[in-house]
Amino acid sequence: MTLLMGAVAYDPKVVTIWGGFRSWLAQHGLPFDFVLYSHYERQVEDLVEGRIGAAWNSPLAWIRARRMAENRGRTLAPLVMRDTDRDLTSVIVVRADSPYKDVADLKGEVIGVGAVDSPQATLIPSSFLAERGLRPGADVTVRRFDVGVGLHGDHIGGERDAARALISGEVAAACMIDSNHLLFGREGTLAAGSTRVLAQTAPFDHCNMTVGHEVPEEVRRRFGDLLLSMSYADPLVRPLFDLEGLTAWQPGRTSGYTALERAVDESGFYDAAGAVTAAGYQP
Repeated sequence: MTLLMGAVAYDPKVVTIWGGFRSWLAQHGLPFDFVLYSHYERQVEDLVEGRIGAAWNSPLAWIRARRMAENRGRTLAPLVMRDTDRDLTSVIVVRADSPYKDVADLKGEVIGVGAVDSPQATLIPSSFLAERGLRPGADVTVRRFDVGVGLHGDHIGGERDAARALISGEVAAACMIDSNHLLFGREGTLAAGSTRVLAQTAPFDHCNMTVGHEVPEEVRRRFGDLLLSMSYADPLVRPLFDLEGLTAWQPGRTSGYTALERAVDESGFYDAAGAVTAAGYQP
């Protein structure tokens, strides 16, 4: 059988990445193809219904897929993830010359976040703030930057806009993933020395390759073994890895999604069965 995988086209490079992986997998004896989606919600629904066998899922898409599958008595497995998907953190960033010394000092202020469906720049940081007594919409005002809604934060434009709003003084603090804080410094969005990290979340995990219930065990095992065998030293693999932002595939795990599960429940983004219940969310 040909294993059909879904991926979200958040950037034109997605075609290059998965086209290259398809060729590599075919050369190693695994018939493989992929289809592209404009947003994660449809991809998740097709995975759970068995229209695709695997999905390159965001962390938020994984949570919805798992909930939907369990509600239907089906099982899904996080087969692999990138080495760069493990143990990430989000940061609450303020201007270097601001008076804030602690998260509690932000009470009554405006905080910039990413898109409504961004795990790293909206959902997890909002939960983090609420846990520390700063309830979004009550103790602090949240200004959302809804760029690339439906892409679950893969489009980082919202985080970048929040960073710009921080520098311009429109918001007192901005939420973003730690790697983007560094990126925005390198690219000049945040000038060197212009910001500092006020707080940092506990580590969490990002994307995973989710495999559906109908994929035969032999195919599932072969797919996982081949991905894990890919080497950054392989000249055919390295440019694909560079585009996808990893140096090695690692076994999938679910232990790093606890914070996002909690944030999803607190915000009412999905219900227990995986139905979309977020107010105003339209991918």
